[in-house]
Amino acid sequence: MSGLEAALVLLTGLGAGVLSSTVGVASLLSFPVLVAVGLPPVVANVSNTLGLIPAGLGGVVGYRQEVREAGPIARAIVAACALGGVVGAVLLIGLPPGVFEAIVPYLILFTCLLVGIQPRVARWLRARHEHRHGEVLAERRHMSPTTTVFATVTGVYGGYFGAGAGVMMVAVLGIGTDLELRVVNGLKTLSLMVGNVVAGIVFVLVADPRWDVAALLAAGSLVGGYVGARIGRKLPDAVFRWAVVAAGVVAAVLLF
Repeated sequence: MSGLEAALVLLTGLGAGVLSSTVGVASLLSFPVLVAVGLPPVVANVSNTLGLIPAGLGGVVGYRQEVREAGPIARAIVAACALGGVVGAVLLIGLPPGVFEAIVPYLILFTCLLVGIQPRVARWLRARHEHRHGEVLAERRHMSPTTTVFATVTGVYGGYFGAGAGVMMVAVLGIGTDLELRVVNGLKTLSLMVGNVVAGIVFVLVADPRWDVAALLAAGSLVGGYVGARIGRKLPDAVFRWAVVAAGVVAAVLLF
């Protein structure tokens, strides 16, 4: 790898870290760059996963207040995404390439729709509950079994490939809980970090990453993750919501 390519990977890590902590589509930037500098796709995927772990660490530090506010939901997210990340990594290694390629773009577009209409869906669910049960629904500060299942499935996808996994987690938590969007963003960043950590452990044991590339990506993504969290905390809810939708649409179009 030339000096110019090394600088490109380092800057890519910085940009990917910012994307990870804001709209959650870091791999859409970093993965193509790693392929462009000559890494085979599987090696690029493995190295990318390892290189983005510090992005999550920096992001979680930046969102530490929001993660603390989430309380038991944060712990549930860690457990769900750890399990899902292991399953996703095993699927990546064990299944033929391209098994899910046909459905992933549609899945991302569907979750973009959910993110966009989430306030209306949440109001409808609350009104429906109050009409049927005649009582005001308390704020949902815990994850229901259904929300936990969908969070785990999102973790599986994150471990398998991950492009758009942050968008999916925003949709799951936005509809399944009553948390503020800034807290959801913090939990989304936490979920991506956990998924990358557990998938990275599996990859280290059974795959062959390019450690020099992963290290450069990691150095940039650590700073980018923290910077992205500082930006994400200040974004108005509407701006954040539609930024996530736009990022998800771009992800789906690229994957098509």
